[in-house]
Amino acid sequence: MTIIAGYLGAGKTTLINQILRNANGQRLAVLVNEFGALPIDADLIEAQDEDLIALAGGCVCCSYGDDLMLALSKMRTLDPKPDHVLLETSGVALPDKIAASVGLFGKDIQVLGVVVLADAEGLPAQLQDNYLADTITRQLGAADLVVLTKTDLATQDQLNASRFSIGRHARGATLVENSSDILHHVLSPDISQRSPAVFDAGPHHIELTSRTFTPPGPVDAHALAQSLADTDAVVRAKGHLMNEPDGALVTLQLVGKRFTLTQADPALKPGIVIIEKKNNTASTAA
Repeated sequence: MTIIAGYLGAGKTTLINQILRNANGQRLAVLVNEFGALPIDADLIEAQDEDLIALAGGCVCCSYGDDLMLALSKMRTLDPKPDHVLLETSGVALPDKIAASVGLFGKDIQVLGVVVLADAEGLPAQLQDNYLADTITRQLGAADLVVLTKTDLATQDQLNASRFSIGRHARGATLVENSSDILHHVLSPDISQRSPAVFDAGPHHIELTSRTFTPPGPVDAHALAQSLADTDAVVRAKGHLMNEPDGALVTLQLVGKRFTLTQADPALKPGIVIIEKKNNTASTAA
């Protein structure tokens, strides 16, 4: 098993989809712990049955929610068994804790290493936020491999600051930036030389809450996205909205103050998942 971690919006799902598209005959199993619906690209899905999805190339995807042990048990019953399991954590999870839990499951599942994705544009500001910094530094501290993402959006100063912070907090980890080597590194059996026994983590201090918002009809999607971006409480939002004036469906992806709106498949169900800081007094537009 390889654990894919990183803060909200760092690009974990994009990496998972990239790996699935380049499986090259490997039977991959993907375990996803998501606040919202399974985010695997629709054209990779062959069949869906409750929380288990059959994917192209003999791969499968399973949503495990709060019950990781149940999902791992399901992996054991697959025939043929997967060659490699990719476990995508939630954006606020501590990968040390998950690795330690998997280590208790049995010797037939071995954690090869932890991959942590870091947003080159957002990381410097995130590490200045007292609310977020503890979780992000602990994610980096658990990394065997750090993938620096969104480098095309970052300024040179942000890139330099991100590289410095990764070197400081992810000591001993390999740093890979957007390159053709990423897939090789992620699936490599040599990703970590650590014994699984060293995986451990203390209490987790960050608290986030999530909610689903479905407007009753078309809205000004850009105005709604901007209002969420202007609210300090909201750290992540994603989903689909009917846009004014014609009701065309658009996909919203928001991370902190940055958001995009793109055309969506009309067959998708409207609704967005909003993830925000718990007990924050700031109000949100939705």
